Amino acid sequence: MKVIAPKVSFNLPSKNFHEIYEEEDPELELCEVNESIFENEVLPRIRLYKVIIKNCRFNNTDFSNIDITDVIFKNCDLSNTKMNKSSIHRTLFSNCKLIGVDFTHSNLGNITFDDSILNLVAFGESKLEKVSFQNCALESSDFYECKFKGIELKACNIDGVNFERTSLKGIDISTSTFESIILSVEDLKGCKVSSYQAIQFASLLGLEVVD
Repeated sequence: MKVIAPKVSFNLPSKNFHEIYEEEDPELELCEVNESIFENEVLPRIRLYKVIIKNCRFNNTDFSNIDITDVIFKNCDLSNTKMNKSSIHRTLFSNCKLIGVDFTHSNLGNITFDDSILNLVAFGESKLEKVSFQNCALESSDFYECKFKGIELKACNIDGVNFERTSLKGIDISTSTFESIILSVEDLKGCKVSSYQAIQFASLLGLEVVD
């Protein structure tokens, strides 16, 4: 699987995120935003296109129905942000904090989460296609009834993650770690696991493994 990277220029004019209020339509495009603080705001249905966003804070902001395409988030804090019913494509989250973000009922494609914290994130009833999680913390995140296609979980902490009613067929979790996980036998069919994880799953299913 190859995730398509954001198609964005690295020679862009600078803007403050609050300048989005000055636009006729609530959107930012073809710019770089650095060190903006945009917290506790309510701004649904905005559009971000070909933007680099670095060192910014968006805590507790309502971005419901957001449309994001060709965007790089680097060193940003989006904790407890509402991004439900969103459309996010060709986007990179690098070294970002996304604790408790609401991505429910969203369409996510060609996204990389790299070295990021996604504990307690809600992805429920979303469609994820070509989404890569690399070296991320996903503790107690919720993937209830999601549709997966081309998902990577590389060296992630997936302890306490809920995969109920989400098929893991073809998904490789062998390099990720967990103590417990929430899923059914049907969800697990076709999932690629390490030999140690196979013993963990046997235990979770009530089996006793003996040599």
